[in-house]
Amino acid sequence: MPALSMDSPVGRLTVTETDGAITAVDWNGNAQDETELLVAARDQLHQYFGSGSHVIDLPVRVAGSTFLIEICAAMSAIPAGETRTYGEIARNLGVSAQAAGQGCGANPVPIIIPCHRVLGARDLGGYSGAGGIETKVWLLRHEGAAGLLI
Repeated sequence: MPALSMDSPVGRLTVTETDGAITAVDWNGNAQDETELLVAARDQLHQYFGSGSHVIDLPVRVAGSTFLIEICAAMSAIPAGETRTYGEIARNLGVSAQAAGQGCGANPVPIIIPCHRVLGARDLGGYSGAGGIETKVWLLRHEGAAGLLI
């Protein structure tokens, strides 16, 4: 599977492509494959982290259970600068808030599938990416959702 690594404000990221879709974003790595899709992903992530667009529009494929695919679709529908709670996502999917939280934590394509936009009812919830909650706060502030953090 081709992959491309890049530095970002939230650490070194490696984006993986499988059969014409982005299938993973991981922290660390040193991959240098430059397929058309991976170069587009790198460019869009640079724009996202810079002063450009907060919209990332790439083909993404989530491998996993029907539930994981559904929760990733629900997270993908949250616009930049907005948030939802685990409870809101859970109600929409007919599952518990705990299950929604576990699904968010299992997201294989963080940042591109914005699990950082899902919060707890009374706090920020967790974040499974490198840097944990500090990374989540950075991403939310970067997207203009900082008012939610005060």
